[in-house]
Amino acid sequence: MNGRSIIIKISETEFQVLTSKMLESEVSIGRKVLKKIPGILLGIFAFTLLVYSSFINVNGSNEVRRLIAPPAYIQHISVGYKEVIADSLWIRAIQDFDYCEQEVAKRVCKNNSWLYRMLDAVTDLSPGFRMPYAVGGLALTIIISDIDGATKFLEKGVRAYPTDWPILYRAAYHHLYETKDKSRAAELLIKAGNNGAPPWVYSLAGRLYSDAGYLDLAEKLLQQMVDQKLEDQFVNRLRDKINAIKAEQSNKASQ
Repeated sequence: MNGRSIIIKISETEFQVLTSKMLESEVSIGRKVLKKIPGILLGIFAFTLLVYSSFINVNGSNEVRRLIAPPAYIQHISVGYKEVIADSLWIRAIQDFDYCEQEVAKRVCKNNSWLYRMLDAVTDLSPGFRMPYAVGGLALTIIISDIDGATKFLEKGVRAYPTDWPILYRAAYHHLYETKDKSRAAELLIKAGNNGAPPWVYSLAGRLYSDAGYLDLAEKLLQQMVDQKLEDQFVNRLRDKINAIKAEQSNKASQ
């Protein structure tokens, strides 16, 4: 002590051991930091995605929303967090089930809409996620009428869940009412019947080539949606379509 420095003598072997332990400690700390990097990147990515997917362009007194869908290659840049990103995109999508960036006719959205690309990305990231197929497909075909997007997405759902009769039944409705593909609709109804759907789907499949078949399929889908307590926007939009079918049939009968 007394202002004098203390000299500690250690052997060369002890010095090597001490140095090795210090290096191991530094490497351990470095590994812990590296483990946190994916989480940090995911947080930055999710925040950026939510900001850009909700971009609003204000033009005078009119607000025009420009929702941006994720890139088609998102599953390749998900840094091992596919399920988390899929959940985030799904939560974002259900907030704007009725969003259509461009109408090509009254209540008919352009093909491959924002909603379609969101749902497609969700199911690419999480192929086993059933809810987007069961509900998102209805939103595409009934609420915004993205016909091409709904066709591709519902068929994707049929491939992912080939024995899920509600998904098969909803795809049948879309093919009958929107794409006018009666043979595909009948095929899907028979598959639904073979996988637990009520027995009347078989007789309905045989009646699809009549105008009554259109109405029966739509009304039974409406009742299914009411029973499952889906949101009013689904139920009300399908009621409008059913009324349109009835009006068309009435006009044909009066001619």
